[in-house]
Parts: sequence; C-alpha cells; structure tokens
Amino acid sequence: MKEAIVHPGVRVEIIDSAIPEPTEDQVLIKVVVSGSNPKDWKIPEMMKQSRNEGDDIAGVVEKVGANVTEFKPGDRVAAFHEMLTPHGSYAEYAIAWAHTTFHIPKNTSFEEAAAIPLAAMTAAIGLFHPSRLALPQPWSVPTDAGPTPLVIYGAASAVGSYAVQLASRSNIHPLICIAGRGAAHVESFIDRSKGDTIIDYRGGAAAVVEGIKAAIPPNTPLLHAYDAVSDHGSYVNIGQCLAEGGTITLVLPFKEYEGMPAHVTQTITNVGAVHQDAKEFGVEILQAEKLRVA
Repeated sequence: MKEAIVHPGVRVEIIDSAIPEPTEDQVLIKVVVSGSNPKDWKIPEMMKQSRNEGDDIAGVVEKVGANVTEFKPGDRVAAFHEMLTPHGSYAEYAIAWAHTTFHIPKNTSFEEAAAIPLAAMTAAIGLFHPSRLALPQPWSVPTDAGPTPLVIYGAASAVGSYAVQLASRSNIHPLICIAGRGAAHVESFIDRSKGDTIIDYRGGAAAVVEGIKAAIPPNTPLLHAYDAVSDHGSYVNIGQCLAEGGTITLVLPFKEYEGMPAHVTQTITNVGAVHQDAKEFGVEILQAEKLRVA
C-alpha cells in the first residue's frame, strides 16, 4: 500500500508499506478519507521524528481482531487512531482500536465523518471528563440548575465548534464564545435567547475581558472556561474573569501558562487520553455513538 510519512521541515514522503494486521482488539480500515490537523506537522517539527501522522480515519472495515464483535468487514466507520503509533490514516489502510471506532450514519459522508474523531473527542473530554471541566453530559438526564456560564475561546475552530455544540446540547448557557472571522459559523450553533453571545477577539484584550464580564449573569460566578486556543494571551484574558474556584482547560501541552491567577485551577485536555487514563470515557461516548453533532 501507499503511505505518507511526515518528516521534520514539513516534508512529506510517499512510500510503499505492507498492509498492517490488526491485533485482537483492533480494526483494519480501508481509508476513504483522512482528516488532518495542525499537530500533524507540529509534532514532527517538535519531536524531530518522522511518522505517518494521520489520526482521523473514515472508511470501510477490512478486517477485525479476534476480540472485536461490534464491527465487521464492509462496515462504514470512522475512528481515532492512537497518536504517535504506526499505521495512521495517511495511507490506503489504517489501524484503530475498536473502542475509538464508531459506525458512520447513512446520512453522513466519509468527508463529514473524517472531521469528527480528534476534534469532537477533544471537545468532549475537556467539557465532560471528571478531571477537566466536569460539566453535565448531553446524554445524561437534563437538569435545570440555572445559568451555567461557560467561556469557549476559539469557538470557530474545529475543537471550539464541537465544544459549542456539545455544551448547548447539555443545556449549558450562557455560552460566551470568543471568535473572529468565523463568528457567522458560531452564530449557527448558539441560542441568544438563553444569553449566548459572541465576542470578537480582534477588538483587543481589554474589549474581550470587558465583553466576557458583561455576558456573565448577575450574581452568577464564572467557573468554567474551555480555551481551544491556549496561546497569544487567550488564557490571561480568561483568567481575569474566572471566579474563585473556577477551572480552565487548555489544549496545548508542554507550555507554561504564565499570568493565571492562583485561584484558578488549570487542566490540560489532550485527546490522546482516550487511549490512556480516559479510555473508559472514550468507550462510553464512542461506542454509544454519542458524538453525533450538527
């Protein structure tokens, strides 16, 4: 099969490779569409390693491991490949663990499905995992606990867009969305009747901070923030608005987040956790196909 290897220096080489074999808990997928993400060139640059960096798979099951019962050859699936391991999605065939593979609905194209795994899972872990923001999940019994303001910085990004949609389905409002040129995209996901709003970061840091504070309902502390940017001072702006006991989740590892108030709890959301400490969480939402969003 053909396989694309990403080298440091953002150089891509097409090579011939053997079709991989799935282990007992894995699925071999004939790739129709591969998603791509900024980390696909950043990791080779940072780690000075060469690898097939594709992790978003959409295609057809070719073969399953001995322990896999929920998938069979011919199934239309999407999957999140385990990062930093061989047999990624930049190839004719790719390997995924069964617990991070899901069926593609009939009305969803391969192109649409390939945009789901990494970005949607990153959003879900940050919002709902007990060690991150621990917000109510959209598939749990809904409760009316009053306003739960949530800042989503970078709301027009892939991860941010999924965070907006998932939070809205959890009846979390008001959503205080920070976006720029993608504001129209974000607008289609929010409910202004529930206090949701969009703040344009291009107005400068002071305007962002002022806008966030103005969007918080009276007598309601801001306790949750999802920073899908985690750079260029985004977290500093958020830190000025979070109340005592507030939590921010950030998406860039290996970074010192200076300027955060001592009263704010910082957590890191890394999608690779679904193959590590958040495996059970990944099983729950993917095997139940709970990440279907608009």
